[in-house]
Amino acid sequence: MSIWITARAHRGMAALAIAAGLALGAVGCGGGGDDDKPSPSASASKDSGSKPSAQEGQAETPLAELKGTGGLLLQITSAVRDAGGFVTVSGNLKNDGAESVAIPAQTSGDETEVVKHGQSLGGATLVDSKGKKRYYVLRDTDGRPLTTTGLTTLSAGQSLPVFMQFPAPPADTTDVALQLPTFSSGTIKISG
Repeated sequence: MSIWITARAHRGMAALAIAAGLALGAVGCGGGGDDDKPSPSASASKDSGSKPSAQEGQAETPLAELKGTGGLLLQITSAVRDAGGFVTVSGNLKNDGAESVAIPAQTSGDETEVVKHGQSLGGATLVDSKGKKRYYVLRDTDGRPLTTTGLTTLSAGQSLPVFMQFPAPPADTTDVALQLPTFSSGTIKISG
């Protein structure tokens, strides 16, 4: 029984670390899925006459846009190398279509260990063409992908914040291709 409690505590700590990382990422990106409203920092910049910071500019211009089926659009807003040896890719999954659309099951990938934990972005990979390596979404000790999970459908115009964590490529590799089944590929620049 103590092993079960330890494993449960480990999952809780991993979830807490991911949530903290997302919260920090959301603060750094200057906003969430409500792109029509200016963020408080953007309003302050306009009112004071100062130029927007680099972070505010990144929130307005995605690093990459990957087009999917049925009007789905994955906008990547950040790709940050963390000291722990991984890269966190964050963005928004949006339904640009006029009707509700189901997230394709293929986005979870085809690995049994990942698929058994529900629909996710577990099929995503980073491709380092310079180093000739492909990096898969990280998993916790129970095989759960370290990415947004529980995806089902998006209503027309709906946007959902998403993230994916990968092992970090070598420090001198900054440009990688992000691939997600049923979506176009896009090149992103890793910062940090």
